[in-house]
Amino acid sequence: MNAQTKFPLDVEPASLSGKHAVPTPADLTITVRDERFGREHKPGKWWLNNDPIATHWHNSLSATFPRGEAMFIEAVKAHRDGVPPKLEAEIRAFVKQEINHTREHIVFNKAAIEAGYDLDAIDQRLEANLALTKDRPPIINLAVTIALEHYTAMMANDFLANPKHFAGAEPESAAMWRWHAMEEIEHKGVAYDTYLYAARNWSTWRRWKLKSIMMLIVSGNFLKNRWNDTLSLLAQDGISGPKVKLQLAWYLIGSPGVLRRVFPAWCAYFLPGFHPWNHDDRALIAKTESEFPDAVMAA
Repeated sequence: MNAQTKFPLDVEPASLSGKHAVPTPADLTITVRDERFGREHKPGKWWLNNDPIATHWHNSLSATFPRGEAMFIEAVKAHRDGVPPKLEAEIRAFVKQEINHTREHIVFNKAAIEAGYDLDAIDQRLEANLALTKDRPPIINLAVTIALEHYTAMMANDFLANPKHFAGAEPESAAMWRWHAMEEIEHKGVAYDTYLYAARNWSTWRRWKLKSIMMLIVSGNFLKNRWNDTLSLLAQDGISGPKVKLQLAWYLIGSPGVLRRVFPAWCAYFLPGFHPWNHDDRALIAKTESEFPDAVMAA
């Protein structure tokens, strides 16, 4: 068990000031929980309640995290020069948390590969897509990042709020996902506040238009790729056909229904005045930590 690093973020009352003030809580603390999972007890083949559909949905998500979170870090860091002190501290905390998430998902993905699953197609597509970002304006990559960070925050909220997600899961694997979810909630406003600062001289309409267009593009790609990747992993187990597609659709929309449950939060992204911290869900972190001793570490 490793010591926490806490970022109280009390350098100034708000991430931005004056007309650029944001609703990020003044008392927000971002805690870097330097946890490690799956070293002694690796995830089993169908680690989530012996359910291949649930397992492979999460495996398909995890396969994208190492490269994806590296991109998030670079997109935010590209705009950190000159930001206010509080936002600068938030960015440092964000980077530390994301580095740890990357490390743990690399270990998690390696266990899936050792269990016999081929993740190369997922990784190669990500590598090709990320190569395209090098020629784009940095603000576009930041707009993509805030859209994907909203996805991680929405799902993190539901992963902690809905006990059905990890019911029957192997304890250490469930612990890893809950740990990741807690930290995603804590830093959910960092990339967004960075975007607001980077585009502070833009009109409200221009900021809204870019972030909204990128959310629509990201959403189409996210849903298509996660659906296809999950079916591909299931096919590697010899599980395929129309019935499997219906079962996956029910898993995502019916029960536990993560896509159905996050849809209102997805819609909120397009509202005037949206900010990730318009909904303060830090109580989920406190509740999860109080019920999950392995996630509570002495400072």
